Amino acid sequence: MSEPAFSRILLKLSGEVLANKHGFGIDPEKVHYLAQQVKPVYDANVKIGLIIGAGNIFRGLEASAGGMDRVTGDYLGMLATIMNAIALQDALEKVGCETRALSAINVTQIAEPYIRRRAIRHMEKGRIVIIAGGTGNPFFTTDSAAALRANELGSEILLKGTKVDGV
Repeated sequence: MSEPAFSRILLKLSGEVLANKHGFGIDPEKVHYLAQQVKPVYDANVKIGLIIGAGNIFRGLEASAGGMDRVTGDYLGMLATIMNAIALQDALEKVGCETRALSAINVTQIAEPYIRRRAIRHMEKGRIVIIAGGTGNPFFTTDSAAALRANELGSEILLKGTKVDGV
């Protein structure tokens, strides 16, 4: 097997990749499939930071357009990213990947607080770091969080698997 092109990556995925055939929710088969796709990268000793959106559960901007307060909608979206992160963590661990979920929103029963040095240390120990809760601030997308976290974590590349153009 050849050397990987990058030793530290940040992978940003659309939450929609987890959706069921109706376009929402979390489909366990899709989560498992995604974990199987990440496993060979993990096995190649690439340090992985992973951010997943929440378009399969909730979109704050759409709720705002429907009359909900924008800040409220954005916080609900951040909570939805935590749900996706925990589902993905479960699937990755079932295929043999060591992970840690970190969140910009405190939910200490299910994820560690996002602290840059802690995230880097987990990556150095070979764990996939799943980052949830966006930036922890309204008005910022998970794409923005991915760009920010990729820089903070010293990622060599930010890989974006979504159907939204640009960051």
